[in-house]
Amino acid sequence: MKSLYQSTISSLPLLGHGKVRDNYAVGDDKILIVTTDRLSAFDVVMNEPIPGKGMVLNQMSDFWFEKLGHIVPNHLTGVAPESVVAPEEVEQVRGRAVVAKRLKPILVEAVVRGYIIGSGWKDYQATGAICGIELPAGLRQADKLPEPLFTPAAKADLGEHDENISFADMEQRIGSELANRIRTISIQLYTAAADYASTRGIIIADTKFEFGLDENGVLHLMDEVLTADSSRFWPADSYAPDMSPPSFDKQFVRDYLETLKDWNKAPPAPALPADVIDKTQAKYFEAIERLTGEKLKV
Repeated sequence: MKSLYQSTISSLPLLGHGKVRDNYAVGDDKILIVTTDRLSAFDVVMNEPIPGKGMVLNQMSDFWFEKLGHIVPNHLTGVAPESVVAPEEVEQVRGRAVVAKRLKPILVEAVVRGYIIGSGWKDYQATGAICGIELPAGLRQADKLPEPLFTPAAKADLGEHDENISFADMEQRIGSELANRIRTISIQLYTAAADYASTRGIIIADTKFEFGLDENGVLHLMDEVLTADSSRFWPADSYAPDMSPPSFDKQFVRDYLETLKDWNKAPPAPALPADVIDKTQAKYFEAIERLTGEKLKV
């Protein structure tokens, strides 16, 4: 499979390169978002692509945008990406890009946790709470929480870690009304997605959403939604509490990097072995097939 590490579209003005996505202006009111095969771990972009990963993320987001569209508007325009680039650039966008509304981003990530894992587990071990939200004593790693928790995070600059913040801090940053609306919608989105995923044998342990406002102040869901990069997906048939369950994402890469005693989780990134790349690719492909019931459209 041909991979795309970085797009080189010259027919549109470049807005910027993120860790995984390249953004281009389409007029004044739309953006072409190209999801590359780059992979970041510990907020460091690896040097090798995971072939097809960008297509998986793009098509997985499209699947969820359609399934959850009744809850909140989203950034999709329906414009075909192939129609806004030069003919020789079509292969760079096919199956891995969208033309989205140009929104004013809200600089707080909406994190919803259904299970206690990752930084939430570390927080609970230290304080008995997650982001200041008190929890029952005696919870084990990967236990299902009594109810989904909304734990916002302040977006960091590229290469920096997002910072968990309290809901009160979120209210101060964006206003109480908008903060409460985002919290309500985020929990609705997570609950609907988790209920569907459970019918496909997948547990969504946690996820993060991003929102933006259009020119009329209407709230929209944007960026990527419920992908293997923005969420923890666990296979239900191998889930058990009191351990860190296997996941459908870049865990193979993280696990490999954790074995490198001489890498300090800062750029430059170390080289990834071919078998780690292959296993990671297989997990992404399995995730979209299990979730949607269809193979990746290439």
